[in-house]
Amino acid sequence: MVSKTHSQLIIVFLFLLSSLNITSTSYTHDAVNFDKWVSRNVKKYEERKSILKTKVKVAAPGPDLKLRDAESNKAIITVRQDGSGDFKTISEALNSIPPRNTRRVIVSISPGVYREKVMIPRTKAFVTLSGNAGNPPTITGNDTASASGRNGTPLGTFQSATVAVDASYFVAINIKFENSAPHEIGRRGEQGVALRISGTKAAFYNCSFSGAQDTLYDHKGLHFFNNCYIQGSVDFIFGSARSLYQNCYLNSTTTKVASITAQKRSNSSLESGFSFKNCTVTGSGHVYLGRAWGDYSRVVFSYTYMDNLVLPKGWSDWGDQNRDSRVYYGEYMCSGPGANLAGRVPWARMLTDEEAKPFIGTQFIEGDTWLINTS
Repeated sequence: MVSKTHSQLIIVFLFLLSSLNITSTSYTHDAVNFDKWVSRNVKKYEERKSILKTKVKVAAPGPDLKLRDAESNKAIITVRQDGSGDFKTISEALNSIPPRNTRRVIVSISPGVYREKVMIPRTKAFVTLSGNAGNPPTITGNDTASASGRNGTPLGTFQSATVAVDASYFVAINIKFENSAPHEIGRRGEQGVALRISGTKAAFYNCSFSGAQDTLYDHKGLHFFNNCYIQGSVDFIFGSARSLYQNCYLNSTTTKVASITAQKRSNSSLESGFSFKNCTVTGSGHVYLGRAWGDYSRVVFSYTYMDNLVLPKGWSDWGDQNRDSRVYYGEYMCSGPGANLAGRVPWARMLTDEEAKPFIGTQFIEGDTWLINTS
């Protein structure tokens, strides 16, 4: 972990969102809950009376010199489906960025539905996908783990993603990521990822992620999700990353029993884990807050409203009782009918103020050296 004494560089982006006359979009499931999420954001940002802008403040040199240099040398390219921009598709725009990119490239995407499988390789760091706050563009696909790839073999969950980001320093603002493949209970191979993020130091602002099984593959790295809407049916937030979800809306569409998270921390020395702060958990069916994909799975919910779909037990060891003493599943200052701690599994943690501190701030993801700050 980078120490604060060596963290003299702070890159500050101020992304304030304007013109928020947002209307409901055509989500496959539970559009009513999405409307509620939109309404809260409309009220929030109309109160700010802000306009969309990007401001960069470069402080004294610090350890992340690559980031400082990238932000001081930005480029903007536009994607317009009607041909009035630099490119008609997102993939064409990304292909124009040279390998081993070292500058911030902002891909400004006009409203519309983009039926593309978007891949951002490791060599193309510092990419920002930016949409319109009032009418965000949708990037959609319907690949599943069982779908055939180029060589005729199944894609697998990893390759099913509509958008896959292997590059670091990625940012998304006002983008809707979607995998429209349905999930039928009992069928195998229906994992359909809307977004896979495998690069580190990535941030998502006012984005939505819509899918069924395995919607958001939070694969690895340090990640920040702020004011995002995440919807799915089974394990719809999963992976091995260390991520902070702040002011996010988690909407279940399951019809029976499922889990919101499947965090894969495979040994006790890994610093990975998911922290949810000031979030809302609602939707259909009955859900566990998390189930242990890894033996040392780590998930914490703080200051979060939980509706009555959350099962009294709260957490699942995925049928392996050996994990009960290894996982770290914590709750702190949560509210709502689903936050009743009386029926929780005995190995769930009711965190004290001191125990909660490492999880409820941006220090959890080393944000002082790279994080985009929206305050």
